[in-house]
Amino acid sequence: MRGLLRILTVAGAAVLAAATAQSATLDVVRQRGELICGIHGSRAGFSMLDSRGEWTGMDIDTCRAVAAAVLGDANKVRYVRTTAQTRFPVLQTGEVDLLANAVTVTLTRDTSMGFNFAPVTFYDAQGFMVPRSLNATSVRDLDGATVCVAPGTTSERVVADVFARYNMRYTPVVIDKQQELAQAFFSGRCDVNVQTTSGLASQRATFAQNPNDFVILREVFGRDPMAPVVRHGDEQWRDIVTWVVNATIEAEESGLTSTNLEQALTSEDPAMRRFLGVTPGFGRALGLDERWAYRVIASVGNYAEIYERNFGTRSALNLPRGINELWSRGGLIYTPPFN
Repeated sequence: MRGLLRILTVAGAAVLAAATAQSATLDVVRQRGELICGIHGSRAGFSMLDSRGEWTGMDIDTCRAVAAAVLGDANKVRYVRTTAQTRFPVLQTGEVDLLANAVTVTLTRDTSMGFNFAPVTFYDAQGFMVPRSLNATSVRDLDGATVCVAPGTTSERVVADVFARYNMRYTPVVIDKQQELAQAFFSGRCDVNVQTTSGLASQRATFAQNPNDFVILREVFGRDPMAPVVRHGDEQWRDIVTWVVNATIEAEESGLTSTNLEQALTSEDPAMRRFLGVTPGFGRALGLDERWAYRVIASVGNYAEIYERNFGTRSALNLPRGINELWSRGGLIYTPPFN
């Protein structure tokens, strides 16, 4: 009996500790009145200052959506620029509440590094960009090349793996800051720039004096599912970020946009009424008020709206959605049901 009581006592303490940890980030953000979001800051399509000095990009929209859900105002966000080397430490130490830095989901990051990932917001793969004058049509034409790459990234690993696979030599030019890396490549300091295809398209549109002088080779390598990141041990915060992302996808699935949102409030569809908080329940489940999803869509729109303005025809990148289409249209974007 004493042994059973001891087990129950330990279990109860563990549950209490877990409950305390779960509410920590949400409480801190609410008390501060501001969400602190770690971003890249110089990557078109994901996070970058526009000509008016305002932050734009898919990662920015993720931060704004979370702030809208939690604080009731998408503008209550402080953005902290991070590099490939600093992005994980600032999250681990609590300097940021959320990391939205086009981070690739990997096993070790999800486990031994102590992070949790929200749903994927952008699917990509690693590509190789070269000057058109190099006359390369395949990565197999790059033996002996100098390669610009950021340290501690998926790209660095892919470069090593690809050149080893084809028994080729290369000279790495390792540069931490993306803007400096781009400038090094476009100034001719290295022959090859390696990162995600979206990152290459972003740098070409942003930094190249003549974008047509540079080509992205047809081969792609690895998988780069990018998602927002939070710390282990705070399940409520993870749930909030997860379902905020899912809400933008659910809205697209349901035909709900930032422009028809008001009309949808009077819908007789039970699923729509639950989603928008007309019928209560989802807010309580997350520890938020019932209008959280309404504010998310009002602030950033559905997933299609987010993609279109940051990567689609309304952007300088003009990237087709491809695998970032909804699953029902042949893509990989998918949300579990809201019920």
